[in-house]
Amino acid sequence: MTDSAFADAIVRARTRNGLTQAELAEELGVSRSLVTAWETGRSEPSEELLAEMKAILGRIRREYGPDGQGSRRPAPTFQPRRSGRAPQGATTPQPKQTTTPAITRGARPSQMHLPVTTTPGEVPEAAPPTTRNGRAARTTNAGTDIYEIAAHLWDAADELRANSHLKAAEYSIPVLGLIFLKFADNRFAEAHAVLAPKATERNPLTKEKYQGQGVLYLPDEARFDRLLHLPGGENRGRAINDAMAAIEEENPQLRGVLPRTYQELSDDTIDRLLRSVNSMLTNIPGDAFGKVYEFFLGKFAIAEGAKGGEYFTPTPIVRLIVEIIEPFTGRILDPACGSGGMFVQSARFVDQHRNGKTGRLSIHGQEKTGETVKLAKMNLAVHGLEGDIRQSNTYYEDPFDCVGKFDYVMANPPFNVDKIDKDKLEGDRRFPFGLPRADNGNYIWIQAFYSALNDRGRAGFVMANSAADAGSSELEIRRKLIEDRCVDVIVAVGSNFFYTVTLPVTLWILDRSKRGTDREDKILFIDARKIFRQIDRAHRDWTPDQIEFLANVARLYRGELAESREGSEALMVQHFHDGAYQDVPGLCAVTSIEQIEEQGWSLNPGRYVGVAAAGDDGVDFKVRLRELNGELTRLHSEAAVLQQRIATNMTELLG
Repeated sequence: MTDSAFADAIVRARTRNGLTQAELAEELGVSRSLVTAWETGRSEPSEELLAEMKAILGRIRREYGPDGQGSRRPAPTFQPRRSGRAPQGATTPQPKQTTTPAITRGARPSQMHLPVTTTPGEVPEAAPPTTRNGRAARTTNAGTDIYEIAAHLWDAADELRANSHLKAAEYSIPVLGLIFLKFADNRFAEAHAVLAPKATERNPLTKEKYQGQGVLYLPDEARFDRLLHLPGGENRGRAINDAMAAIEEENPQLRGVLPRTYQELSDDTIDRLLRSVNSMLTNIPGDAFGKVYEFFLGKFAIAEGAKGGEYFTPTPIVRLIVEIIEPFTGRILDPACGSGGMFVQSARFVDQHRNGKTGRLSIHGQEKTGETVKLAKMNLAVHGLEGDIRQSNTYYEDPFDCVGKFDYVMANPPFNVDKIDKDKLEGDRRFPFGLPRADNGNYIWIQAFYSALNDRGRAGFVMANSAADAGSSELEIRRKLIEDRCVDVIVAVGSNFFYTVTLPVTLWILDRSKRGTDREDKILFIDARKIFRQIDRAHRDWTPDQIEFLANVARLYRGELAESREGSEALMVQHFHDGAYQDVPGLCAVTSIEQIEEQGWSLNPGRYVGVAAAGDDGVDFKVRLRELNGELTRLHSEAAVLQQRIATNMTELLG
């Protein structure tokens, strides 16, 4: 085995077993710099240390052998992650966890057992490995847990960033670029395996034949294996920059998209990133790259704080919007598209509901930041999608001549934006109900979404809670929207769903096709604030069955059949046992426009849904009140003691 192959073996085995370099060093009683030297091929562990490592990382020499061709590595049993988002999908029983109760007594807890989704003819051989939170891991057809792989790759990449001078915002684009490059290389290799045996002197391989297979053409200098094994003295950063430029030259749809900032990284960092990406992403299927890319977008959004929130909308929020507006076929627009997550989830919806056929949606997006446009185009590419994404400021620019042109609009716009130059918007057809007098952009966005729809179009978007009750000129615009009979569903979402803000939000669903139906004079309100899964102290999301349940409420309201592919049957039976829509206190209510007018044209679900009936716990009220009063007295006493202790400590510190 070469030094490089042995180094790769250590990196792969360590990360697959969920250990950081520091943790492995601590286990072995050596310095972290020594582990770094092993993983960069500068030295090898002694036989004694290798023997100790076997128990931690698992028979490295036996698996890879002295010639590098050892037996095939078995699928690892992953230990739970130390951090990061929990993988989705489960088949094994979960440990008892503290969760927020469901909306009424007797409902299922928010942590639910979810079935494994299999393709026709696929039979799971055994339960997949469990993750750190006790849930079973989502697996690909090859039995690989893609979210665990993504998490381990993130840990490796984040560890390298921590040891560099780069901020998360400076590091994210190069890392995502390497994931993209590995995806393109895998797809190219698959196409080559099909085309090469058919090639002859008269019928040679050409760029057009590769592109005919639906893959990007990669010249030799852009192949991942070449970059992985560059000679010692060659500048790694320049080589990858040149590779990205070569890919753009051969594939014009990517021109100006791929990152070329790799010379900002040290050769050592690039080497280790290349090895990590190669070892973890070599044998995963093409569609899994999209999941890895999304995972990294979410993690970088958290790391970058407010800036990250500008380009990434949490996937559960996007999925619920998609499930409600049901974008089957036609033209779709996101005027604030960020990294393109709305398009990706829409394509998945088509995939699930049209027998796996894709390409039915014509994708159009606007984004004001050039770097984010690049993220979106790479995101589409790793999901096998194409679209027209333009850099433009939606307030002042309309590159698609949007009015009345789209079947679907989806967006998560920036909230409460001020200092918009409204003089530039006067007379713009996109704002038919007039411009708000308030220095706030919410109702400018809402009208942009509304006006882009054709007569059968649907829109779904995230909006600040304050827009549902805003007064003055904004109230007048809201009244006109409601009287236009296009507002169809309003969903209240609880706090902590977004990575960068803790405030609750509201989802608005517009449907211009509801005119002339029995829903014309009605609006469905859903209060989903008490339905969630707690990821960690500061973040929440929805499980797939919770998303399906909330979407099913809208389906029943429209007279459509409920779906059950994600396991929402128990929640449906609990609240809609006869399979028909009904108002459920604390969850949903269908309200007439007359009732909404009586409430001052408010679109706040809390005004209409009411409160779920509290169950009788069988404890006498006076007894319970006495217990609570005693608890309050005890807490007051403890607080007084702590306050005195703090005061004493402060006196000592300050002299």
